[in-house]
Amino acid sequence: MSIILGVLNEGLIYALMALGVYITYTILDFPDLSVDSTFPMGAAVTATLILAGMPPVLTLFIAFGAGALAGTVTGLIHVKLKVRDLLSGIIVMTALYSLNLRITGDKANLPIFSRDTIFDNEFVYGLPSPLNEFSTVVILLLIVAAVKILLDLYMKTRSGYLLRAVGDNETLVTSLAKDKGSVKILGLALANGLAALSGAVYCQQKGFFEISVGTGTIVMGLASVIIGTKVFARFGKLKATTAVMLGTIVYKACVSAAMAVGFKTLYLKLITSAFFLVILVVSENGKKKVR
Repeated sequence: MSIILGVLNEGLIYALMALGVYITYTILDFPDLSVDSTFPMGAAVTATLILAGMPPVLTLFIAFGAGALAGTVTGLIHVKLKVRDLLSGIIVMTALYSLNLRITGDKANLPIFSRDTIFDNEFVYGLPSPLNEFSTVVILLLIVAAVKILLDLYMKTRSGYLLRAVGDNETLVTSLAKDKGSVKILGLALANGLAALSGAVYCQQKGFFEISVGTGTIVMGLASVIIGTKVFARFGKLKATTAVMLGTIVYKACVSAAMAVGFKTLYLKLITSAFFLVILVVSENGKKKVR
């Protein structure tokens, strides 16, 4: 049971980040590597604000805003300065490493074990034993469900339709008298906001901020998106956002299974990369067969 709960906890936390990667990778067709730094940025903001005495829930919204601001910068560099999409993400990712350290007062590690979080507080402690055991999963389900519903509703708005159109047909967006660059910037802001929110939730669940916590995040997000869009999205009535969330949980389950059969923790990044390579090869072979 503990392994299942661990997979669900990790899967749901990273599902928020994967939804952001889904926006950039699938909708915008934008290889945004800055996710590797906006994820720990959310953790840095949350840890710093909680230690300053701010309510844990409020820090989540501020972390989202900080990530959205970082995404906006990526978009501005790409759209206004005409820098290639890949390089724009790399520039922001590199800059944020130093900024994240500055946010935490030049500390690479910032524990918040002694402070209340959305997972550890008087209300949670007061729950009966059976409910207390599953409280983390329930809280994560509520957060992820709320974000998913809001994202689905947004995609049905005019702005959401334009966001989806800019990745497939930029000419269409221009013909509607809309600036495609502004739409891209909005999409990047939303995606990185979700990545930072994921990092903030991760920090509160784990009880600390660590500067390298975002390393490999983009690989994990892409793998989750590919699993979701290639496997679960085949079910007609399943929304893409739901498929991506399920893809994240499956991905985490596969990694946990690899660890359970005897792989050491220090090989985790290697396992992650190898698993991602397999997913890419399988998905590309699937495309060739369809053609």
